[in-house]
Amino acid sequence: QVQLVESGGGLVQAGDSLRLSCAASGRTFSRMGWFRQAPGKEREFVAAITWSAGTTYYADSVKGRFTISRDNAKKTVYLQMNSLKPEETAVYFCAVDMHVIIPIIDPRAYDYWGQGTQVTVSS
Repeated sequence: QVQLVESGGGLVQAGDSLRLSCAASGRTFSRMGWFRQAPGKEREFVAAITWSAGTTYYADSVKGRFTISRDNAKKTVYLQMNSLKPEETAVYFCAVDMHVIIPIIDPRAYDYWGQGTQVTVSS
């Protein structure tokens, strides 16, 4: 079992920044990802990081604006989000993948999910 707790969401204006955190506890895992889901839309890949090597992956829509990083000692992953846009309003979820079988951008790869944190970007 892995427990995940997200924090850092909130209401910001377009162009502002937010930093999300995801603290993990329990079993070790191989990869951690961030996804987001807006009302009426499918869950969308945002960014991911491999736990051992720290290799990062980003959706094209966030490259250059978002940065994913990890603190191994704290077992925490961060998502720094800059230049936020109104269309990025969504619930943001972190998730962990134990097995590294399915491509990292696919939500089906992930075994455990956090409860989500709301990010609202006003125009």
